Amino acid sequence: MNGSEPMTGEPLALDLLNTLPYTAQGAPADHLADAAGLRAWLALEGERLPAAGAGAVEPDDVAAVREVRAHAAAAVAAVRRGERPPASALRGLNDAQLAAPAVRYATWDGDAVVVEDRRPGTLGSQVAAALAAEVAGLLADPDIRKVRECEADDCTMLFLPAHPRRRWCSAARCGNRARVARYYQRHKGEDT
Repeated sequence: MNGSEPMTGEPLALDLLNTLPYTAQGAPADHLADAAGLRAWLALEGERLPAAGAGAVEPDDVAAVREVRAHAAAAVAAVRRGERPPASALRGLNDAQLAAPAVRYATWDGDAVVVEDRRPGTLGSQVAAALAAEVAGLLADPDIRKVRECEADDCTMLFLPAHPRRRWCSAARCGNRARVARYYQRHKGEDT
């Protein structure tokens, strides 16, 4: 992956895991390294994380989301392999949800009752709880066995393919680079 911003558009649990891609040099490029990174990612996720627009992002918020991401990574990796996820990972996901449980909040908008999920607590606990719930849903979904890692040599992004022949996290990012590399390999001796 060579894009400077995180890839979004996969199930939210995978988007969270994709905030820690590895570079070609094998070092992680953490998109949630600080408050600015978390704020930028929350802006990219938009409506999928309703609590994300409220309030300033504090270092504790970043830590809460990164902790959920670590638990998610351990659990998803194990379940993708058909193994039991670590008890500590499941406990961490559950604890994050319990820290800010969702309440179906009903209001009257003048014409009808409108219901929305609201969570108590800090921005970090709200976002961490929502993400932990998404991860729990993915872990229980039979489609988790279909989650793939991008086939590009220097990309570790995860995706849930809509088509069984999908090979790359993004055709625009890794797919194009792979096609250009193949073209170059086929034609590199012809110009001499």
